[in-house]
Amino acid sequence: MRISTSQFYNTSSTNNQRSFGNLVKTQQEATDLVRVRTAADDPVGASRLLQLDQQKNMLDQYKTNTTNVRNALGTAESTLNGISNILQRVNELAVSSGNAGFTDDDRKANAAELKSLEEQLFSLMNSRDENGKYLFSGSKGDTPPYARNADGTYSYQGDQSQLKLQVGDMLSLATNETGYDAFEQALNTSRSQTRLTSPAVDDGRVSLSDGQVSGSATYNDRFRGGEPYNIEFLSSTQYRILDAGGNDVTLEASQGGKFDPKSDNPSISFRGVDLRLGISLKPGDQANPDAAIAGHTFSLSSKADSIAGTRSPGNSSSAQVTGATISNQGQYNASFPGGGAVLKFTSATDFELYAAPMSDNSRPISSGTLSGSTATASGVSFQLSGTPSAGDAFGIKVDTHQTQNVLDTIGQLRAALSSPVDSDPTAKRNFQAALDSAIGNVRSASDQVASSISSIGGRGAALDVQSETNEALTTENAKTQSSIRDSDPASVMMRLQMQTNMYQASLQSYAKIASLSLVNYI
Repeated sequence: MRISTSQFYNTSSTNNQRSFGNLVKTQQEATDLVRVRTAADDPVGASRLLQLDQQKNMLDQYKTNTTNVRNALGTAESTLNGISNILQRVNELAVSSGNAGFTDDDRKANAAELKSLEEQLFSLMNSRDENGKYLFSGSKGDTPPYARNADGTYSYQGDQSQLKLQVGDMLSLATNETGYDAFEQALNTSRSQTRLTSPAVDDGRVSLSDGQVSGSATYNDRFRGGEPYNIEFLSSTQYRILDAGGNDVTLEASQGGKFDPKSDNPSISFRGVDLRLGISLKPGDQANPDAAIAGHTFSLSSKADSIAGTRSPGNSSSAQVTGATISNQGQYNASFPGGGAVLKFTSATDFELYAAPMSDNSRPISSGTLSGSTATASGVSFQLSGTPSAGDAFGIKVDTHQTQNVLDTIGQLRAALSSPVDSDPTAKRNFQAALDSAIGNVRSASDQVASSISSIGGRGAALDVQSETNEALTTENAKTQSSIRDSDPASVMMRLQMQTNMYQASLQSYAKIASLSLVNYI
């Protein structure tokens, strides 16, 4: 077979280029020890490296999210610890204010300090993070969680949303603690009320406080099912309690319906409610104290829900909801939305009631027509001032007295401490009842804040475990990528030496053969 000169040169050039290319590639591999650069180097390995690289990017994102969650939780926890310290001081002031030796001036001094603590607490509950977002507003980071109303009370303006970040393949953690969870769910211990029903005019001989809820489970399970109750004093040492059905339930009360009027703090405990009892005999009653006390009767029940309405800023009229009363308890219990409502007028006289929040797809719960200046819907009668226009809407808020934020508790305690009681026995009893309520509610608020701190701690512990898992996965990911992508130095150097020798031999052979010519043999 004959080989042409051009064929020889082309074949030799191709072989040399291929050998040189392999040599250059091996030299580069020997320099950085990277075996797989493109899919052509190792299709299966390149595919696996792509998967591992995606996992690495995800782990890097988890690491960033972990840092963000840890910083956010740390800020929230330190703020809640500051709030807890303030509540501890508020509790100390409340307890000391009940000292029998305190005068009106002493209590006013405590009220002044409470005012300062209230402002500090208000500021902390409206704290911002390093990005200028409010800590406790939920998803409404640009809205202050608490606002002071015109009457001195406070309203929560945030929501219940927790902002979550994924810190692991199967784990997402909330970065925030909402004001709703930390402050709005503190149980209100002042959920019951009493009213003297006999005699018609209070003679001051028997007083009974509104009561404090000492056991929420018992209160909800037992007390609510039998109210209203009738407490009738049979003598100066005994009473009986009848439930709404007329059944005698006295045996469920402390000491089976007996009390010692000479005790320093006589009280009645019944179905999760503790009531402070006061007996004050008048001159001449000592001859027959039983006759003086017998016949005094009180009603005992839960506080009725309070309903208030606020005008929407977008209303075209100046009409206001000036009052609201439950006119039909059955309809109210059956259909009125406990989470609040929206009263919307479709004309100057016709209205519809919606559950809050209202959307374009919401359907009315009930509807009706104004009767004078009263709109009645779902068992509630709303009194309005002015004439509403079509499209006017009013937000309706329901207070079931089940919970109370601590700012309102402190405000009520401050008002009680500021009122003179030294020379007024009735005012003194009212003050003591307010003090009992404040102490119970501050304790409840402290427990709620402690629960939020504990929740943050639990998330922090879960974050630590997940962070260790992510670090281990990152290490294994790096090892696996290295085993696929990186070269063995010894094998690379042996291959480099072999390819170098082959390339040099190829060049020498080419030079020898290229110099061959028939001229040399003529």
